[in-house]
Amino acid sequence: MGIMIIDGHRVEFTDEQNILAVIRKAGIELPTFCYNSDLSIYGACRMCVVEDDRGNIHASCSTPPKDGMVIKTNTERLHRHRKMILELLLASHCKDCTTCERNGSCRLQDLAAKFGIKKIRFEDTRPKAEIDKSAKGIVRDPNKCILCGDCVRMCSEVQGIGAIDFAHRGSEVRVTPAFNRPLAESNCVNCGQCAAVCPTGAIVINNQTDKLWHLLGNKEGKRIVAQIAPAVRVAIGEEFGFEAGRNGLGKTVAALHKLGFDEVYDTSLSADLTVIEESNEFLDRLNNNGVFPMFTSCCPGWIQYVEKMHPELKPNVSTCRSPMSMFSSVIKDYYNKKDDGKETYVVAIMPCTAKKYEADRPEFTAADGRQETDLVITTRELVKMIKRAGILFNELEGEAPDMPFGLFSGAGVIFGVTGGVTEAVIRRCSTDKSKEALDKIAIIGVRGRETLKTTSIMIGDREVKIAIVYGLKAAGELIKDLQSGKVYYDFIEVMACPEGCIAGGGQPCTKYKDREHRARGLYHVDRKLQIKSSDQNPAVTQIYDYIIGKRRHELLHIDYVKDGKHEE
Repeated sequence: MGIMIIDGHRVEFTDEQNILAVIRKAGIELPTFCYNSDLSIYGACRMCVVEDDRGNIHASCSTPPKDGMVIKTNTERLHRHRKMILELLLASHCKDCTTCERNGSCRLQDLAAKFGIKKIRFEDTRPKAEIDKSAKGIVRDPNKCILCGDCVRMCSEVQGIGAIDFAHRGSEVRVTPAFNRPLAESNCVNCGQCAAVCPTGAIVINNQTDKLWHLLGNKEGKRIVAQIAPAVRVAIGEEFGFEAGRNGLGKTVAALHKLGFDEVYDTSLSADLTVIEESNEFLDRLNNNGVFPMFTSCCPGWIQYVEKMHPELKPNVSTCRSPMSMFSSVIKDYYNKKDDGKETYVVAIMPCTAKKYEADRPEFTAADGRQETDLVITTRELVKMIKRAGILFNELEGEAPDMPFGLFSGAGVIFGVTGGVTEAVIRRCSTDKSKEALDKIAIIGVRGRETLKTTSIMIGDREVKIAIVYGLKAAGELIKDLQSGKVYYDFIEVMACPEGCIAGGGQPCTKYKDREHRARGLYHVDRKLQIKSSDQNPAVTQIYDYIIGKRRHELLHIDYVKDGKHEE
């Protein structure tokens, strides 16, 4: 343990990696752009600089703490320094703040206001760059980039994709895909994690709310149906002042009804369908010497990663559609049979930007040639719509999802957190459905915040080895170990985003602690539900009996090897 003097106050430190962490421990929030605790230290923006007792300037994010160090964080010199940095950044930054997607949630805008910058003395001499709208999930505007490098490090260090990087030198430095190609022509998998860490509007979600407003404003002869992903409920409230992890499903359902949706359902129900189909497929592979390991198929970012980086693994990926795509196909089929003269539109509310890409894939096209999922909007897009409509989210009385698709199990809800898919499948495969048995499943290693978790279960007389991984770089490292023979697993759950869908690229921006609260929120919902296992959900039985029948592959599966038509 050591002691630092920060602005005249003694502050103890132990394992803090840098001065910045000690300063924050002291209750002082220094401004930063390029610092992110989940990423490596970059030290480029210099906004976090501090002054020692000898007048030396240090970047607090990249300087380790030392016992006896005397630090000042808010001298007149430091204020001038930070204001100059902000002014230079603003001088080379697009000024369309009022129409920017990040208006009101932009770090640069926020700090400019805090430091009282009213005038920019310098001229922007950079040529205007073209906005890249080629990707389905995100939009990249180089004119708003401040070169903090957060997106580059996220794409490389956490996702292992490297779709974007720094190019050129000096004043010509840019963040761009290789050879300045459009994002759609790169290895980008639309996970949106770059947009989640971008402090400005340089990379944002592909906002499609205008299309939805038009749809809601022209409802004659249409039935507009919403499905809400499990992870949305534990994050949406943060944008309205609630603590992270609070269950906001009831208020979200009520808000969607007020916006004009005819029916609102919970995607947790189709997660139950996914559990049934995925466990059946796994057991079939076990009994018939199928291809192993079997990878989960719920995450569209992971699917794109396989297609672009490891196409040899396509036979290993489950043929199950994601819960979103399963639900859309079932909903469309159900209402088409009603033949009531209304055209059904399915809008998915998702925590994930890659779902926009998934919905647009030609494999998921209905018999009438339309997309099965007509539109995907993220949690953040829905928040904007609620605020624009003047709906007082905090004051809404919660409402239950509509019938006949309003019943779901706890197993479906926990799909939104890493390990949730695996736990749901184990619950279904277990013959003992007692509370004690479910409690044992929860502690065998499927839960937790570790990037890679491993466990095993007995199915009959066979030990089944399981791995659970999140972050595509970690998934890539696991694949290398598998292919080299270093490790072996029968079943592998992969999610692209940190700790699963709770931190998807379309969620409100998260801190490390927020992810923990969101995960706890989903497990809390699971504990309060009477139905714990997907095969115990009576709504699932009715869907199989009255809608799906013998068309399981048609409505619930997609074989990316045989049926897949999409290559990019």
